[in-house]
Amino acid sequence: MAGSTVSEAGLHVAVTGASGLIGTALVRRLIARGHRVSALVRRAPGRGEIGWDPEGGRLEAEEFEGVDAVVHLAGENIGARWSRNRKARIRNSRVGGTHLLSEALSRISTPPLVLVSASAVGIYGNRGDEILTEESPAGDRERDFLADVGQDWERAADAARAAGVRVVHPRLGVVLSPHGGVLDRMLPPFRLGMGGRLGSGDQWLSWISIDDAVDALIYLLFADSLAGPVNVTAPEPIRNRDFTRILGQVLSRPTLFPVPAAALRLALGEMADSTVLASTRVVPRRLLTTGFRFSHPDLETALRHVLGKERSAKFPR
Repeated sequence: MAGSTVSEAGLHVAVTGASGLIGTALVRRLIARGHRVSALVRRAPGRGEIGWDPEGGRLEAEEFEGVDAVVHLAGENIGARWSRNRKARIRNSRVGGTHLLSEALSRISTPPLVLVSASAVGIYGNRGDEILTEESPAGDRERDFLADVGQDWERAADAARAAGVRVVHPRLGVVLSPHGGVLDRMLPPFRLGMGGRLGSGDQWLSWISIDDAVDALIYLLFADSLAGPVNVTAPEPIRNRDFTRILGQVLSRPTLFPVPAAALRLALGEMADSTVLASTRVVPRRLLTTGFRFSHPDLETALRHVLGKERSAKFPR
């Protein structure tokens, strides 16, 4: 681990995936807190940006001279039916991109002090009611594509680790925001009163509000005692049927239209069993034991916040 610690004074932070759902919110928050941000971009870089081509394997290590920290969020969206080609793109965008970045950081004379390199709770696979912490083993590589990719994704940062960079892998749960991701896709049918549980509804969902996800990523930049995997999920995972019920309550809509597992498998193929039907009951033990404070620890509070449905103090429940 690097011998120095990250100061909370203005940092120079390089961010991949800066235009994505989490990256956009993260960059905004970092700048508001007085940090300098350099986004990694695939197009010709503008002032203050860093150009890279993860597909072509091109990234100049010298671009990171003077960078204090790196947050790596880039990766192909998994939220569409998986073809063989799409699965290859998902893997390559995560494993190949992380390897390219890690190798570049390892080659400079003074590498950044910390690399926060995204991972996901999919690394645990479908685990039923088992409570999963950072000490839990990863899922079965042979049976679960996301568990397989997740393990290679985290190992792809080994070059930076070997160079003395403190590497943290935030294993992100489902990030709740109306501006993208799972919740954004759920809102239209739920607002029409056509929402319902998925499959049996018994599967566990590990979620986190967009605000808490961003705060956790920033926390990891400065938490010098943390390296390796850190679950970035709310402390209260929830079953799909309860998620459905609470979302309906927040929107004041009925949730009477369940979607059978067979229909999901027909529509989504292999992806259904690895995502919407998978049960992953993750708790953020390392965040909690090191003092991170969640703004939205329970689902109703989180949904009301991100959807602008907070209860008035004048009319409490």
